[in-house]
Amino acid sequence: METLVIIGSGPAAWTAAIYAARANLRPLVFEGEPQGTQLPGGQLMNTTEIENFPGFPDGITGPELMERMKAQALRFGARAVMENVVGVDFSEHPFRIRPHYSEEVQALAVIVATGASAKWLGVPNEERLARSGGGVSACAVCDAALPIYRDKRLAVVGGGDTAMEEALYTTKFSSETVIIHRRDRFRASKIMADRVLSHPKIRVLWNKRVIEVLGYDAITGVRLEDTVTGEISELEVGGLFVAIGHTPNTAFLEGQLELTPNGYIKTKPGRTATSVDGVFAAGDVMDDYYRQAVTAAATGCMAALEAERWLAQRGIGEAPVLETAETQAPGQE
Repeated sequence: METLVIIGSGPAAWTAAIYAARANLRPLVFEGEPQGTQLPGGQLMNTTEIENFPGFPDGITGPELMERMKAQALRFGARAVMENVVGVDFSEHPFRIRPHYSEEVQALAVIVATGASAKWLGVPNEERLARSGGGVSACAVCDAALPIYRDKRLAVVGGGDTAMEEALYTTKFSSETVIIHRRDRFRASKIMADRVLSHPKIRVLWNKRVIEVLGYDAITGVRLEDTVTGEISELEVGGLFVAIGHTPNTAFLEGQLELTPNGYIKTKPGRTATSVDGVFAAGDVMDDYYRQAVTAAATGCMAALEAERWLAQRGIGEAPVLETAETQAPGQE
């Protein structure tokens, strides 16, 4: 019987583990197994340089940040198992967790922090250059400010609101931003599409799809196919941002939790509590809006505090003291 099981190993999961371990809950973390582009540690494992996570003025690589978070959690007593969770049963308490090949685990409380996976194009060189930091990314807000992208022609693939936002963001750093879209019109809202089409640094290649990413150590361009005529062309670029959406990693839940229309775990407003009492969600698996490491970490903290309080109300451990206006000393804000 485990007091608290945390499923996931990104910023949300390890932050939750740090808080839970310091509360003497000895959380058990199922950090997952390598599967294609998905690695234990989440999407940051494919990010070579992170410059927007507080506390690292000189930047830090994604794998190093995740390793530090994990080490911090283990230091305080968290336990980690490098194994996927393939099924759960939240219909009765204690909850049942079914790992990939180990014996079933029972848990009094659960935090789901399995994140979301970026959708990739699945073309040659894309995955390799994304993993090596060679100029392919699925998050312009995370990476476009890096020196390797500055003052270069950048390409954004997609036609929805996310692609529009990514393209507009890249214009702060690019010499030109080219949107590559496989249709002759955007799926994005009219206001976002209008902003893009009227921007002086953005042009659109309609009816085009990327069939190959060019370059060995770093991207040099993309090979395109016209979706109408089949004509092949090449576009020289210094960076490629794939903005065709994310898929929340919730398949293993098998309908055990209520999801949003977009497939993310639904939580109570301003909270991490889910539709099942005693089960909490944190990070990108419940956040389809921000999708940043720092916001994932913040919700991981929230989930751990809520789980700790939920357990304390049932006689397990002590409820955390959350500072409110009533508990603040005079002069504090």
